[in-house]
Formats: sequence, structure tokens, C-alpha cells
Amino acid sequence: MESDGDEPTGDDGSPRPGSPVLEAILENARNQQYLGRRLDAAGDRVDTDLLGDLVRHGPVLEALREEPLDRREIEARLDVSRATSHRFTQWLDEQGFVEKRDGRFQLTGPGEAVADEVLRFEANVRTVHRLSPLLDAVCEDHQEFVLEPFVDANVTLAEPDDPYQPVERFLSLLDESESFRGFNTTHMAPLVLGEFHHQIFEETDTEIIYLPLIVEKLFETYPERAREATESGHLALRTREELPYGLAIFDDRVGIGGYDEDTGLMQVFVDTDTQIAREWAERVYASVRADSEPLEGTDLGR
Repeated sequence: MESDGDEPTGDDGSPRPGSPVLEAILENARNQQYLGRRLDAAGDRVDTDLLGDLVRHGPVLEALREEPLDRREIEARLDVSRATSHRFTQWLDEQGFVEKRDGRFQLTGPGEAVADEVLRFEANVRTVHRLSPLLDAVCEDHQEFVLEPFVDANVTLAEPDDPYQPVERFLSLLDESESFRGFNTTHMAPLVLGEFHHQIFEETDTEIIYLPLIVEKLFETYPERAREATESGHLALRTREELPYGLAIFDDRVGIGGYDEDTGLMQVFVDTDTQIAREWAERVYASVRADSEPLEGTDLGR
């Protein structure tokens, strides 16, 4: 399988820049651990009461972000009393976040920026709650994981009465895809699961980065089929001594898997079809791939 030309890397092997939105998200993630110190150095921390007030005024900020509204429209949109709408708009006016024109309240420049940040905060907190099983599984490496691309992701959890739900979700996406790339700390699916290995050996153009020990187990379990698939170029295997978590790039979606350290079973699989998530996944995959080694012909079946 020829895949080198498809990787989003530059001439030096490093990941190419993504869209401005992705670059801003990644830069923000890189700086998060230093934000507290930078704010302390600036000597002007925001009062926690103000932060709480901003969140409480989130609904009216969001409504005004869509369009200017008069007081009655605010009351109807938010289903609040006249006194409450007056209190909302008065506070926002005092903070310099709204101004009144032709009887309607509209956000100022600072108001628009604050509205965006309040919405982003709400979205990220919601995403943390939804992805908490995944974050628990990859907690040591989640510096490489950013929340924003996965706000509306599909989350599949292993349940006591159906522990293979995440694997089944993964397999359903693989079955719909003509190509697949990914890396994983263990096998993408249990070795005894023939459906997965039929796909990667015969149906899907595949490139996977595994730990060396996992590749050895794969060839021990399927020596002839694995060798045929790799020698034909249908399956490209690479190895890396350390991997952060499980990443899957399908034709139309990208996914991340979290595993139980004791059993090795997939506990959660999160997938999405958003473009920003694909950009992020392509970038992470290119970075990991650049630090991996191709499985040479003399290594096959050892």
C-alpha cells in the first residue's frame, strides 16, 4: 500500500500546518499549562464573581450573538420576566458588553468576544463530561488530545451486559471504509475476532502502527495471512516503542479508543466526522508515524 504521499508532513517529516482554527486550538492547548502563571505575572486575575456572572448571562449573550433584540424579544426568547431581562441588559451595559441602538440591544466588540468564550467554555465542559471515560483512559497523555474537535462526537461505552460495544462500533466504521490508518497500544480488536482481521488482511488498504510486541503476536496468530497481506502491500505495518492511545482514521470519520490497562479491552470509542477533528487526527498520526519504523521484509513472521 502506497501511503507516504498522503501523509500531511513537510519536507523535514514534521506535520504540515493545519487550518488557522486548528492551529489556534493547538496553540491554546500548548499554552494552557502556563496560563495561570501568565495571569499571575500580569497581576490582574479576573474576580471569580465576575466569571460566575458571565456564565449566568451566557443565554442572553448567546441570543444577542445571533441578532440584536429589544427587551420584549429577550423576554420571549429566554422565557424570563421583564424585571429579569432588565437586570440582564443593565449588567451587560455596565460591563460594556451591549449597547442600545434603535430600541434594540446589540453586542459590542468586547461583548461578541465574551459571548464566544462563554459558549466555548460551556461546550468544553459538556465535552469533558461526555468524554470522561476516554479522558480517564488516556489521562497520562491527554496533553496531545484537544477537546474542541470532539464536541459533538459519538461516544460508545463498554457496558456490563455488552462489553464489546466500542469494538463493534469500530468494526462498523471499518466495514464502511476502503482505507484505514491508525495506531494503537494493543490490537485494534481482539485477536480471536476474525472479522477485523479479514478486513485488514483482504478488504481495506491499511496502515497500522503497533508496539513491536503486538506485531509479533499478530504474526504468531495469523502467520500466513499477515505475511501475504504485508508482502502484497495491502497491509503496511510500522512499529514504535511507545504509543499514547488508540487512533483510527477511516474514510469519513476519525476515532479514539481508550483501553482497560488490566484486560486490554476497549472501554470507550469516540468518533466524529468533523473536518477539524480529521485535521487534528491527521496531524497527530503524521507526528507519530514520523517517529516509527516500517516493518521490513526480513522482520515478517519472526
